[in-house]
Amino acid sequence: MFTRLLRLRLRHRRPLVATLPVAAATMVAMLALSVPGSAARSVPARAQAADVGNAANGPVVRTDRGRVRGFVTNGVSEFLGIPYAAPPVGPLRWQPPQLHARWTKTLDATSYGPTCPQVTTLGVFATPSVSEDCLYLNVFTPKPRRPRGQGLPVLVWIHGGGNVDGESNDYDGSKLATGGRYGGSNTVVVTINYRLGLLGFLANSALDSEGHLFGNYGILDQQAVLRWVQRNIAAFGGDPNRVTMGGQSAGAQDTDLNVVSPLAAGLFNGGISESAFSGQIPSLASAMSKGDAFATAAGCTGTDAAVASCLRSLTVPQILQLQGTANANGPYVNGPMVDGTVIPLTPTQAWTTGQYNHMPMMGGNVEDEANFGIGITEYFSGPPMTPVTAADYTNYVTRTYSPPAYPDGTADKVLAEYPLSNYATPQLAEDRVMTDPGACRSLYNAGLLAERVPTYDYTFNYQNAPYYFPAMPGFVPLAAHTIDIQFLFPLWHGGIFGVPHPLNAQETTLSNELVAAWTNFARTGNPNRADNSPWPQFTSAPGAAAVLNENVPSLSTLTVAETSAMYHCDFWNTILTF
Repeated sequence: MFTRLLRLRLRHRRPLVATLPVAAATMVAMLALSVPGSAARSVPARAQAADVGNAANGPVVRTDRGRVRGFVTNGVSEFLGIPYAAPPVGPLRWQPPQLHARWTKTLDATSYGPTCPQVTTLGVFATPSVSEDCLYLNVFTPKPRRPRGQGLPVLVWIHGGGNVDGESNDYDGSKLATGGRYGGSNTVVVTINYRLGLLGFLANSALDSEGHLFGNYGILDQQAVLRWVQRNIAAFGGDPNRVTMGGQSAGAQDTDLNVVSPLAAGLFNGGISESAFSGQIPSLASAMSKGDAFATAAGCTGTDAAVASCLRSLTVPQILQLQGTANANGPYVNGPMVDGTVIPLTPTQAWTTGQYNHMPMMGGNVEDEANFGIGITEYFSGPPMTPVTAADYTNYVTRTYSPPAYPDGTADKVLAEYPLSNYATPQLAEDRVMTDPGACRSLYNAGLLAERVPTYDYTFNYQNAPYYFPAMPGFVPLAAHTIDIQFLFPLWHGGIFGVPHPLNAQETTLSNELVAAWTNFARTGNPNRADNSPWPQFTSAPGAAAVLNENVPSLSTLTVAETSAMYHCDFWNTILTF
């Protein structure tokens, strides 16, 4: 949902400045850190001092490729930077992931692996990188042993970033591993890197004719992780028969796509879609058009074999130059697509027809999703940074809701439903007009899922959480997209330019409640400890509690009607296509 929302935001707002507000030398230095052979595998702050100093005495686990040695922090064993597939370089670029070669010496697993190539940072969200050798995962476990009885539930987490940026490095899974302090479950947490942008999602006539699975290479990476979990997670104390896949933003979309994918059948049995339940993705024809245009722009022409060889000979910087800039994607970026095999149909088609891997589903959205994109635009508007103006707001609505996408008069209806006079600033009006349609789509998809599988829906309403962006003139993040991640992964702050903030006492309480829900869901398929309280199973029955309202100072519930009213869904349901 949010990937589409952000794309619209960046397309229809005033022109963006294609430079990061940092010195060029700083950017070059950051890119250098991600080049293979450099100091790319940085040690996390909590792994320093005595923990890493005693790395030689850290826990050792045998995987099917070789032994790995981690470290222990606050009772949680961490194994960072474990390769789960061969480096997708040279002839393996734009190929399904392959098994990694075995190693004989014990692998030092005390620092993260390189970040996958990316150039578009979405403000301070991500870290620029040119390291193509990036298929690594991390394991956080309270019990790194081979269990004699049933192992712990497993949560495989997919980072967000529009499938063009992001990394696992900023996701500290240690709190989820312990279940928090409010009746959660000990859980083995796996965080991952996967191919992004043009390297991860590319349909091209030459590559697609080679006879291998094609297009959704990033999704295939995620499925390689799931197979790695099936082979290895018992050695870390996990139960391969209780695996939940989850993610936020693009990670939520990718989770849903793996639920849809027949190739992932039997590899996991629960899905968490954090911002939010997905609906539509592009067709193969649309993706192929962009991929063939990319090859032409890169100078790769001729026979299929010549084009494929040329594409694989490009350097990563050459690909990233065509992929986009720091603040925007280029014209060739597509993301996941309906390729016919890995993903045979859109999520909404799957939810409607029942053609997906049936399992309990949990997901929802934050109340002010759009403020993430609005903040990014302001971040790149200067210096000096410029807040949203009334003209910006009107122009966005007019351009978005005009023909051919919508009938004549639709924009006027939207402006009448969301008049500027109802809001203190144009930013707040734009937040609502951009957030609400996506929230209504997610609510609609929750209803479809609930017809066949246990479904748990939420809305995150806390509007005073700390934000990892710098302060910007006139901008208030409220419950912005990504602001909820820090409640599950302590001190989460985006990429290298983001600022972490500790939670206060009330926020810590909310964090403990969410960690308990996420880990209990991983354990049983139900976010509650024992019964259906405080989180009700989703239902459209009039007057029945259906949606969990996540807020400070306490959780509460909403009916579908109350949730619909919050997001003006009676209005949007007459305009949107699902």
